[in-house]
Amino acid sequence: MNDVFDGLYQVVLGRKSNPQEGSYTCYLFEKGLDKICKKVGEEAAEVIIAAKNGENGETAGEICDLLYHLMVLMAQQGIALEEVTAILEQRRRKIGNLKVIHQSDHES
Repeated sequence: MNDVFDGLYQVVLGRKSNPQEGSYTCYLFEKGLDKICKKVGEEAAEVIIAAKNGENGETAGEICDLLYHLMVLMAQQGIALEEVTAILEQRRRKIGNLKVIHQSDHES
């Protein structure tokens, strides 16, 4: 699965560094951060609507659209895929251990 994400992210980065006429990804980069953020928000809303409608196939498609637009946002902001996956890996290791997550420093 990481190969799929890495491959898509490499395509997005390639479009950013080598714009191609007619590319939707290049269009988003050309329009800038506001447009990219707007698309992320729209896609998130579409995921919610599809999920609420109980349409799993449609929900999966909307999740793919959201992930793609998040990768465009990451590339726009200079956030490496490895940075995000490293954070996810840290969080994965904490899952199921509420005692560790909710532990506080009582000396501060």
